[in-house]
Amino acid sequence: MSPRKLQPKKAPVPPGSPAPEPLEGRVVRRPRVKRTVAILSRKRSLYSTRRLVAAIRARGHRPLVLDTLRCCLLLAQGKPRMTYRGVEMRGVDVVVPRIGASITAYGLAVVNHFEMMGVPVLNPATSIARSRDKLRALQFLARSGLDIPRTVMAHDRSNVRKLVEEVGGLPVIIKLIKGTQGVGVMIAHTLSEVQTILDTFWDLGQEIVLQEFVAESEGRDVRALVVGDRVVGAMRRKAKKGEFRSNIHRGGEGQAIELPPAYTEAAVQAARIIGLEVAGVDMLEGRAGPRLMEINSSPGFEGLEGATRRDIAGEIIDHALAYAEAKAGGERVTQG
Repeated sequence: MSPRKLQPKKAPVPPGSPAPEPLEGRVVRRPRVKRTVAILSRKRSLYSTRRLVAAIRARGHRPLVLDTLRCCLLLAQGKPRMTYRGVEMRGVDVVVPRIGASITAYGLAVVNHFEMMGVPVLNPATSIARSRDKLRALQFLARSGLDIPRTVMAHDRSNVRKLVEEVGGLPVIIKLIKGTQGVGVMIAHTLSEVQTILDTFWDLGQEIVLQEFVAESEGRDVRALVVGDRVVGAMRRKAKKGEFRSNIHRGGEGQAIELPPAYTEAAVQAARIIGLEVAGVDMLEGRAGPRLMEINSSPGFEGLEGATRRDIAGEIIDHALAYAEAKAGGERVTQG
């Protein structure tokens, strides 16, 4: 008995969720050939997942939402296969991974398996892994000449004062290597605070970095969303009162901005260096220009769509389809 072909299910759109809004002047044309676009997401009810599904349907294609942890990876000599809830996975044209930090290891295995099966994946496994390790990502960015806050990683507890001096003195930012959405990011104002935080996390087996506190940023940063070779939306995020982290998930507020050319160039270059087709690039506004702080391979875009009123989901899906076609033809995809 031959395996059944997995049919994409229609994801219900909860009441009150925004309808897809094409960018001004864009005409969304129905395709001649329907493509199946798979979205790796733990929850189909998430804003980003719903919006991507809506964008796929608006373009006349088939959305397929896959719970990453329900993908079963099968290996045999020269024949990598995948099943989903016991059904053979076939007919997927391109994959858009939305891999949460809590399932990074298994998520990377699933992404890599799709690549082994010859399915184009927007953001390859190696690049996602590179972005998830904050220090590794900063190493790549610094080596390529981009400006980053001074950063130190060490396990030597004997001279914390020297470590603090290396990043410009107090206060100092302390970050978990694999934190996300502001989790595991702290600020220390005294040497005793630094010592206590370092000792606590080292004793728990956590890898951390010390980073320069960029005073002129004043609790603000810039989030640019890069798709292909373009920034499709940007906003300035400002921390709420009494908080130094500007993440929207931490109560920060976002305001749409037009990026200066230097910031646009830095964001696109950062995404290209890490190897990401879709990336959220966080930058501090330093006195001399943009300072690259972090790069996210599965950026949320609810706040950005709300602030910019742009169809970010549509931009991602348009690029995913073009990327798949370019991969099939052995070309490098760019957007004009």
